[in-house]
Amino acid sequence: MAANFPSLLSPATAREALWPNTNAAPTPIDRIRRLVWKIAIATLALMAVGSATRVMNAGLACPDWPLCYGQLVPQQQMNLQVFLEWFHRLDAALIGLSTLWLVALSLWYRRQVPGWLPWAAVGALALIGVQGALGGLTVTQLLRFDIVTAHLGTALLFFSAMLVIACCLLPYRSTGTVGRLPWIGLAALTVVYTQCLLGGLVGSRWAAHQCLGLKELCQVMNSHLLGILPSTAMVLALTWTVWRTPALTYPLRRLGSLVSVLLVLQLVMGIATFRLRLQIEPLTVAHHTLGAALVGTLVCFTVLAWRDARSDLSQNRLESPPEGGRLGTAENPSTPTVSTAEV
Repeated sequence: MAANFPSLLSPATAREALWPNTNAAPTPIDRIRRLVWKIAIATLALMAVGSATRVMNAGLACPDWPLCYGQLVPQQQMNLQVFLEWFHRLDAALIGLSTLWLVALSLWYRRQVPGWLPWAAVGALALIGVQGALGGLTVTQLLRFDIVTAHLGTALLFFSAMLVIACCLLPYRSTGTVGRLPWIGLAALTVVYTQCLLGGLVGSRWAAHQCLGLKELCQVMNSHLLGILPSTAMVLALTWTVWRTPALTYPLRRLGSLVSVLLVLQLVMGIATFRLRLQIEPLTVAHHTLGAALVGTLVCFTVLAWRDARSDLSQNRLESPPEGGRLGTAENPSTPTVSTAEV
């Protein structure tokens, strides 16, 4: 069946499959999908700003919450650290309002969108509520490491949820040749997500500084270093399987290549950060942001791979002839016979 889809390997056909005609009026699904992509990009930027806030020791630059020095905009106290913490909260608030708008649109167009979409939007809004509560606790509990790590983990979950919704709304066409790629993608995603949490734990406890300077908390840092091995192995296994899978769709092949590129960049940034003893703050922020981007790319790959696999399963059910060897039913004997060779 792979021979029936040679054109899906071209970029032009992939764009046609992923994005509708821009000259046509946008449908409700188009509007919602664009909003979801914007929220996902804003969330990635929010995690980058949050990482900069931590490495610049600005986590408590605003001593109160949700305001900053009791004001919406603390002009008198404004400096780089206060700005980072204030802007982090501003971005989070805008994402929360955007998610609320996503829920409203999903409910308003509930008859024109998939039935699961309103429920998914409400679930995303619930994650925003949890994330906001954790954000407040990070300040009131004076950056307690377990709360800070949970704050990062919830942000990654929300980011992933937005990408799942966006990828499920794409008008994607499959080839049905993914094989075990959905399971490999899910395994790689799980391992890399766990590695990101370990990295967040190292950062929230300042374990790298403690270990390199005072020889303390080295077990925390070593757990993150050891986690590089399974994460790298799973991503390489995914990339290898992608390139060995024939007639794979262009988006999946490109995402597989992007995963390998992000892995290499992440390893380079991680080694440079470690060798420079975390003294270059932009390097550390880039390392954290690339980790989140790698998680997001794996989410998109896994969702599209599962859609491809489910489409192939549904097509096989439709093409499987009943006991009489025909695709028609007893109630409709006039349906023409289609052989498996013709399919």
